[in-house]
Amino acid sequence: MTELIAHTVRGSWTAEPHPLPPRLLRKLRAMTGLAEVATPAVPPSGLVVSRSALSSAASSALAGVVGSSHVLVDDESRLGRSGGLSYLDLIRYRGVGAELGVPDAVVLPADPSEVLAVVSLCAELGVGVVPFGGGTSVVGGVAALRGSLPAVVALDLVRLDQLVSVDPVSRLAVFQAGVRGPAAESLLAAHGFTLGHVPQSFERATIGGFAATRSAGQASSGYGRFEDMVAGLRVATPRGEWRLGVAPASAAGPDLRALMVGSEGALGIITEVTVRVRPVPTHRRYEAYAFDGWEQGAAAVRALAQSRVLATVTRLSDVDETAVALMSSSSGGLLGSYLRLRGVREPCLLVLGWEADGSLARARAASLRVLRRFRPVRLGRAPAEAWRKGRFGGPRQRDGLLDVGVCVETLETAGYWSKLSELRDAVRSALKGELGSQTIVMCHVSHAYETGASLYFTVLAARDADDPVGQWQRAKAAACAAIGGLGTISHHHAVGVDHAPYLADEIGALGVEVLAAVKRTLDPKNVMNPGKLIK
Repeated sequence: MTELIAHTVRGSWTAEPHPLPPRLLRKLRAMTGLAEVATPAVPPSGLVVSRSALSSAASSALAGVVGSSHVLVDDESRLGRSGGLSYLDLIRYRGVGAELGVPDAVVLPADPSEVLAVVSLCAELGVGVVPFGGGTSVVGGVAALRGSLPAVVALDLVRLDQLVSVDPVSRLAVFQAGVRGPAAESLLAAHGFTLGHVPQSFERATIGGFAATRSAGQASSGYGRFEDMVAGLRVATPRGEWRLGVAPASAAGPDLRALMVGSEGALGIITEVTVRVRPVPTHRRYEAYAFDGWEQGAAAVRALAQSRVLATVTRLSDVDETAVALMSSSSGGLLGSYLRLRGVREPCLLVLGWEADGSLARARAASLRVLRRFRPVRLGRAPAEAWRKGRFGGPRQRDGLLDVGVCVETLETAGYWSKLSELRDAVRSALKGELGSQTIVMCHVSHAYETGASLYFTVLAARDADDPVGQWQRAKAAACAAIGGLGTISHHHAVGVDHAPYLADEIGALGVEVLAAVKRTLDPKNVMNPGKLIK
């Protein structure tokens, strides 16, 4: 527990070094015009931390709820909860850009009752409350914003780490909100179950965070999005505790459970989540295929989705993402040569993975019957297994890119099939228009539906040494403007701070009024996660 409470400063994904392979770095320099620079993370002692504005009376009152050892005001603890893992968050830990905004204290409640007591007390005192789980937000969702409030605390749910119950007959499990992804899977495995929710943030993100942001995992084609898994919630609000979800389906008015899923801590803090679970898969098979061009690959994924034979994992990379993947792989050169011999000039890699608690032969055969109509080149199991085993390596490699001065960030959206390629082209053009023609813009589909699919972009550009923050802010604004009218502002990263200016365009002015009315009812003093989702 001591290690979890301490929290290291969030200047990187892990404390382990992850240098880029020299061969890859040389190629990236040639492609992006990257200069020879070094911007390592600054040690905590080198970062400016403002003094805590939390009054001694408020600190004492909070200590009366959780104990004095669980109200932390030291610089390192506050720095450890001073933001998420966006590009702009991380470069600030390298002494680049604006000063870090840190909370005035970190509060560590032990259970849902203490969370409720802390929320009630903060509402009474007029102190802002930022719920903090794994700290993996990339849209400013855990930024310590005060607004007009005198102080703000980070309410870290790390001590809410229990599997409360398992109902094997109904296939339901109740987790406290602070349980992280790997721990949840380990706890469920002891009962023969899995959640099957594996986003790239899996290693650090929490059950409560998954629910609060409407997370989507890499196996969502098989297991569903996290919102599909939520059967019930326990929520601490300034107006009291709220429990939602009593049956597998209901027509008792609008689904208020769905209102809280995706509420980003702005309406209350999720303290327990009842989730649907499934038996641990006994069989797994991952395979890779290549298409000649994006349009052919996208058409194949659409056919799989509309024939309802998607694999558990269905991931299509565009030409640029495939090229970088081949460049990064020790066997990429041979694979590229093989594809050229097969007449594939613009390879797009498709990874399919089937998981089942029994034979998967029937599901695999159904997928392949549809896939064969598009004449892909079969690459076998090795490239797909390499992706599966390395799928959490992106954030670590990102640290290495940041160290050498790369502007590296992600953004995502989703759109209907009829507009998907137009949406992809619009976002790519907007990003390159702001960041320069040498910018690498990679894209993949990892979540497909009968009516459309997600698009996940990864951007690599030479960092502007004079204005690194403005460089990305302008690029992100251009991309968001390009999305308008073609897709959603967020498929699974949530709204946070970054997407709030675009929310009204998507849900309408009346929708904003509805959310604001709900917030006034549940949070009349506006202390819950200030500045996020809705003001």
